[in-house]
Amino acid sequence: MEVLRPQLIRIGGRVYRKNPIQEQTYQHEDEDDDCYQGLVECAEESCEGYEVVQTPQGFRCTLKAPSLLYNLICFNTSNYYGFQKITLDCQNIYARRPRHIVGKRGDTRKKLEVETKTSISIPKPGQEGEIVITGQHRSGVISARTRIDVLLLTFRRKQPFTHFLAFFLNEAEVQERFLKFQEEVLEKCSMDHGVDSTIFQNPKKLHLTIGMLVLLSDQEIQQTCEMLQQCKEEFIDDISGGKPLEVEIAGIEYMNDDPGMVDVLYAKVHMKDGSNRLQELVDRVLERFQASGLIVKEWNSVKLHATVMNTLFRKDPNAEGRYNLYTTDSKYVFKERESFDGRNILKVFNIYSQSIPGRPL
Repeated sequence: MEVLRPQLIRIGGRVYRKNPIQEQTYQHEDEDDDCYQGLVECAEESCEGYEVVQTPQGFRCTLKAPSLLYNLICFNTSNYYGFQKITLDCQNIYARRPRHIVGKRGDTRKKLEVETKTSISIPKPGQEGEIVITGQHRSGVISARTRIDVLLLTFRRKQPFTHFLAFFLNEAEVQERFLKFQEEVLEKCSMDHGVDSTIFQNPKKLHLTIGMLVLLSDQEIQQTCEMLQQCKEEFIDDISGGKPLEVEIAGIEYMNDDPGMVDVLYAKVHMKDGSNRLQELVDRVLERFQASGLIVKEWNSVKLHATVMNTLFRKDPNAEGRYNLYTTDSKYVFKERESFDGRNILKVFNIYSQSIPGRPL
């Protein structure tokens, strides 16, 4: 982690910095047993936005989260890209590898209770329900709630992505033009370092990604579907005028700052009529999902692009978007990827253009 760019965690309108810590490893210690260590420092300041109820016994605060977070259950899905698409007919996902958020022998919960002078009730494994925090002092209850929020958010960010929001650009004519582009690139630039057929996108999977999600329960999947429907009713139809939007793919660009060492090459996408309606639409969808907590806020705007070449595909054709930035797998994959020289491709093919007829949203 860069010192000037620490990991930020947003909770209840506040931004906390997660400072790096020096960990010690002991024999027979599980990988995630000490995940609580180091999180307390970034959560000392209480958040007054929580609803704390005064009771005859003191104070009480509740929060609801997927039971899978209580047990640190990791997810694996096997559909599109290795995770599932969000549609109005979402399928269930399944769980594997249970671990306990309460820590080994309940140490994490005990530590929280002692330090905040509270009592924390967590549903049993596999049961849905609320985490209940009670205590004699309001400040202690708020402190415990803040720390639990940090724990839950950190655990969620460590899970691999399970779903994504996207517009698909896989019309037959677009696929045909893309295959022609691939053929010409390999014909003219295959001698450039790192350029080969394995790093091209599958033409059937051309798309515009709005955001990546980690959905850990059927309730969160249903919440996402309902939120998409609300977006359509509240602003998508107004922005689109109730009509399909026609976009154009024109020109290619690369993600990093060195055209001689490119990892992702993408096609630029914009509205054919020159308006900003598509950008406005996806930004508002992103904003809505960020506000709900279903998408981690890292950017304020969606970068409209259609990936055409990605070096992650060398080892895993389904790799794009699967790896969460904060997971161990992501660190490994990004460390091992081999860049390609994109200078000739950019020079020769930057005039690539393709119009895509609109479809109802």
